[in-house]
Amino acid sequence: MSEQHLQAFRQAVAGDLRLLARLHDRELEAAELQALQQANFPRDLGLRLEGSSGRDALLFLGQVVASWSETTPEQLLDPLAADYAAIYLNHSYQASPFESVWLDEDHLAMQEPMFQVRSWYRRYGLSVPDWRRRSDDHLAYQLEFVAQLLERKQDAPLSEPARFLDEHPLRWIGTFAERVAQRAQEPFYAGLALLTAAYLDELRDVLAEILGEPRPDPEEIERRMQQATRAGQRPDLAQPAAYVPGVGPTW
Repeated sequence: MSEQHLQAFRQAVAGDLRLLARLHDRELEAAELQALQQANFPRDLGLRLEGSSGRDALLFLGQVVASWSETTPEQLLDPLAADYAAIYLNHSYQASPFESVWLDEDHLAMQEPMFQVRSWYRRYGLSVPDWRRRSDDHLAYQLEFVAQLLERKQDAPLSEPARFLDEHPLRWIGTFAERVAQRAQEPFYAGLALLTAAYLDELRDVLAEILGEPRPDPEEIERRMQQATRAGQRPDLAQPAAYVPGVGPTW
């Protein structure tokens, strides 16, 4: 892949990830429903999904968005907001967007996985605005972080987003997506979760191809993370860090 094509790839995927992050970040508004319809979302993503899971998610979610033309945004907003709250706010679907809940032995929030994610952010001078309100390991933050790594051509080789994907979102996004798909009342969030999981998996395959390095198997990744946990590789909570531009309530 030429340098020009590589840069275009970085930018296109970063744009995709930011869009997905936005959709996981907060409730949809009427103007955004219309924008998604006008853009024929998710048809024009920068990364072409070729696996069966990705193609199925694209088709399903595309049909959902197209069906919105049969009703008004006002009629859609309340059911979508209820589903959003059940997934991301009150957790009544038990489909948490926080990594710790999936990876901690006791399924608790704000545990060791959160600190490991935070350590990644701090390596690049980044932090979330209020980790007590929404902790570092939220899915939206992780998607935004991968986007930033892809854009940091000078200080983040592609091995960095590849490793972060292995060690963090790819360890739990599939289970999250399955749970949302099973329990969501609105097909939009079911499709969004499935699309996000398929997208990250195919992105990792593409990174492996570009890097010329095979993906590590899940057992190898788990051994690596267990060793990191035993070694206590996490930052001091009192250590200051910079604000992540565009992440949080104003993003």
